[in-house]
Amino acid sequence: MIANNYNTNEEKIVKDSHTKEIDLINRDPKQINEDVVKVEFEDVIAEPDGTHSLDGVWKLSYTTFTVSKYWCYRILSAVFGIPVALLWGFLFACISFCHIWAVVPCIKSCLIESQCISRIYSLCIQTFCDPFFEALGKIFSSVRVALRKEV
Repeated sequence: MIANNYNTNEEKIVKDSHTKEIDLINRDPKQINEDVVKVEFEDVIAEPDGTHSLDGVWKLSYTTFTVSKYWCYRILSAVFGIPVALLWGFLFACISFCHIWAVVPCIKSCLIESQCISRIYSLCIQTFCDPFFEALGKIFSSVRVALRKEV
């Protein structure tokens, strides 16, 4: 009974991770495109003082820009959104696979090997270099240097 309940909870967790609730209002919650593609009419077209078109042309230009941008984005996302999402999903799956199955184990292996080499190197330094430098230190420990400034 406990094992069966465990499997049901595990299945529920897996199912919930694939059917995550999607916010249809705030579609950029981490604001990754805040400064990149948030372009309004005023950001692209501006008439300085002394150079103004007719008011009707200005209003129609604004409407044309806004509506064409809106519908062009909608049509492009309807046509290419799913194939591009599939492409990005595949790409990030491949990156995750390479990272999980190749990069991290390779780094871990290198760390293990470098720890082994580090211990051997440390042992060699302690065995051969430490006594040598201690002997040199004892030889030159009685040397006194006096610095005199003669004018």
